[in-house]
Amino acid sequence: MNFNTSDSHFWRNLLTRTTLIIVTVVLIVWFLPRNESQRFRYDVGKPWMYGSFIAKFDFPIYKTDEAIKEEQDSLMRIFQPYYNYNIKVETEQLNKLRANFKDGIPGLPKEYMSILIDRLHRLYQAGIMNAPDYSDLSKDSTNMFRMVNGKEAQSIRISSVYSTMSAYEQIFLDENLAPQRQILQKCNLNNYIVPNLIYDKERSQTELNDLLSGISPASGMVLSGQKIIDRGEIINDYDFRVLSSFEREMQRRSASTNEITSTIIGQILYVTMLVLLFTMYLALFRKDYFEKPRSILMLYVMIVVFPILVSLMMKHNIFSVYILPFAMAPIFIRVFMDTRTAFITHVTMILICAAAVKYQYEFIIVQLVAGLVAIYSLRELSKRAQVFKTALLVTIGSCVIYFALQLMQENDITKLDQSMYYHFCVNGVFLLLAYPLMYLIEKTFGFTSNVTLFELSNTNKGLLRNLSEIAPGTFQHSITVGNLASEIANKIGANSLLVRTGALYHDIGKMTNPVFFTENQSGVNPHENMSYKDSAQIIIGHVTEGVKLAEKSNLPTSIKNFILTHHGHGLAKYFYIKYKNDHPDEEVDTEPFTYPGPNPFTREQAVLMMADTVEAASRSLPEYTEESISTLVDKLIDQQVADGFFKECPITFRDIAQAKQVLIERLMAIYHTRIQYPELN
Repeated sequence: MNFNTSDSHFWRNLLTRTTLIIVTVVLIVWFLPRNESQRFRYDVGKPWMYGSFIAKFDFPIYKTDEAIKEEQDSLMRIFQPYYNYNIKVETEQLNKLRANFKDGIPGLPKEYMSILIDRLHRLYQAGIMNAPDYSDLSKDSTNMFRMVNGKEAQSIRISSVYSTMSAYEQIFLDENLAPQRQILQKCNLNNYIVPNLIYDKERSQTELNDLLSGISPASGMVLSGQKIIDRGEIINDYDFRVLSSFEREMQRRSASTNEITSTIIGQILYVTMLVLLFTMYLALFRKDYFEKPRSILMLYVMIVVFPILVSLMMKHNIFSVYILPFAMAPIFIRVFMDTRTAFITHVTMILICAAAVKYQYEFIIVQLVAGLVAIYSLRELSKRAQVFKTALLVTIGSCVIYFALQLMQENDITKLDQSMYYHFCVNGVFLLLAYPLMYLIEKTFGFTSNVTLFELSNTNKGLLRNLSEIAPGTFQHSITVGNLASEIANKIGANSLLVRTGALYHDIGKMTNPVFFTENQSGVNPHENMSYKDSAQIIIGHVTEGVKLAEKSNLPTSIKNFILTHHGHGLAKYFYIKYKNDHPDEEVDTEPFTYPGPNPFTREQAVLMMADTVEAASRSLPEYTEESISTLVDKLIDQQVADGFFKECPITFRDIAQAKQVLIERLMAIYHTRIQYPELN
C-alpha cells in the first residue's frame, strides 16, 4: 500500500513538472517575434557583421514611413476640398427676413431694410461656410478650395469667402449700417446667416484618395548582382533602407507556411533545451526547491516574464530593451533562495531573451555582468539603502562593460554611441522597484524576506508587545531561546534571522492561559486542582492557540510552522508520567498527552526544538556546572534523536553535535557562577 502511494506521488509530481515545462515553453515561444524573412541583424551606426552582401534579384528601395508621411503631408497642404454652392439657402433666408420684418426694422427708416437685404445678398453671393470648416482652411490665407456650382467647379481662395461669424461682422462694416449697430443687433441677424457652401465629403475623399495613391512607395531600384554592403562597413541610413527593403521583398516573395513552421520549430527547440537544462539543475542540485510547488513556480515565472516583455518591445518597436531591469530576477532569487540558483536562473533567462533581440552578443554580455553585480552586491535585503546601492552598482557595471565593448569595436572615442547610457540609467531607476515588489513576491509565492523578519522581530509592537505584558516569563524565555537558536544557526550555516524570529513567536499561544505555565506563575499553581489529562490539554493547547493568533495577525507560514513544530509529536511528559505513576495497572492512551505536531521538517525548526527544550529544562538544574549542563544537553537532544523528531528534516549528526556544543557554551555563560562579595567589617 505504501509503495502504491509513493508511486502515485512520484507520477503526480512528474506530471506537474512536465506540465510546467510545457506551459513555460509555449508561453515564451508564443510571444517570441517571428520575422520570417529576417536573416540579418543590423542597425544604423553599427558595423556589418556578415560577409559581402550581393543582391540576387532586382528589388525596389522602399521609402521610410517618415518619408511617405512627409509626402502625404505635402499633398494634403495643396489638396483642395470640394464645397457645393447651394443657391436655395439665400432665397430661403431673405424671404424669412422679409416675412419677419414686413413693416421694416423697428426704429429705422424703411430704406434700411433694402440696404440690409442687399448686403446679405452680396455675402451669400461670395459664399458662407460653417465656422469650423472655415477655421481649418483659413489657417493659411493662401489655401484654396473647389466651389461646385451646378456642373462647374472652380478654385476659390479661402480669403474670398466668409464664415457665419465673419459674415455677421461684415454687415456692421458697411458705412450705412455701422451707425445703427445697436438697433440691428436686437434683430438677431445671425439667424439669417446660414452656410450656403456645403462640404462634399464623398467627392473630397475620392479626390484625396486618388491623390495619395499616386505616391510611390519606392525611390529607386537595386539590380541583381549589385553589391549592397561589405563586411566591417558602418551601416548608414541609406544602407539600412536598402537592407530593410531587401527583407521586405523577401517577406513578400517567400514567406511561405514552411518557412514560418521552420522558425517556430527552431524557437521551440531552443527554448525547450534551455528550460530542460534549468530543470535538470534544480532536480540534481536544488531538490528542496524542486519539490516545493511555490518555489519552482516563482523560478519559472521569472524565466517567462522577461522574455515576454522583451518580445513585446521588439515586436512593437517601443523603447529599448535595455531599460528593462533584468537584474531584478536574480535579486529576488538571491534574497529568497541562494546565489547559485540566482545566477543559473539569470543566465537561462538572458539566453532566452537573446532570441528576441538584435545584437545577442552585446545584450548577453551586458546583462550577465549586470546580474553578477546585483548578486554580489546584495547578500540580503534588509534596508532600502541596500537596494539603492545595488541599483547604482548595476548601472555603473552596465555602463563600464558597454563602454569596453564599444572601445573594442571603435577606435575613435568621439564616435561612440552615448544614447545607451541613458537607457542604463533608466534601468537603474526601475531596479529600485525591487523593494516594493518584494512584498508582492512574498504574498504571491509564500516566501518571507529578511525585511519582513526584521519587522516581525520588533518587540515593541503587535503580538510580541502583548506577550511581554501578558506573559512576561514566556517572553523572556522566548528571547533567550531565540538567542540560543540563532547562535546554533550561525554555527551550522542555517538562517539565523528566521530561527530567531520563529523563536520569538513559538510560544505566543501561552497568552491565552499564561498562569498555567510555570515561567508566569508567582506561587500559585492552578494545575493542583485539575486532573492530569485536563492539565495536559491546556499545556498542549498553547500550540493550537498560537496558530490561531498567528493566523489572526497574518503571520507568514514559515513563522506558523515554528509554532506547530517546536514540540513535534512529543508528549507532555510531566503530566503523562504523573498519570502513569498513579495508574500503574492501566494501559495509558498517549493521545491526550501528545502534541499535534508535525515534527520539524527544516533545519531551523530542528534547531528551535533543541534550544527550546534545553533552555526550559536548564531552569530546573540544582547547580550549574559544566558537567551538569553537558549531561543535561546530551540527554535531552539524544532523546529527541532517539524519538525520531529529526527524521523528516535535513539536519545532520554534525549539525546536532555543533548545536550541543553551542548550547553548552551559551548556558555556561548564562548561568556562570558569580563571586560572593565580602561584607565590610
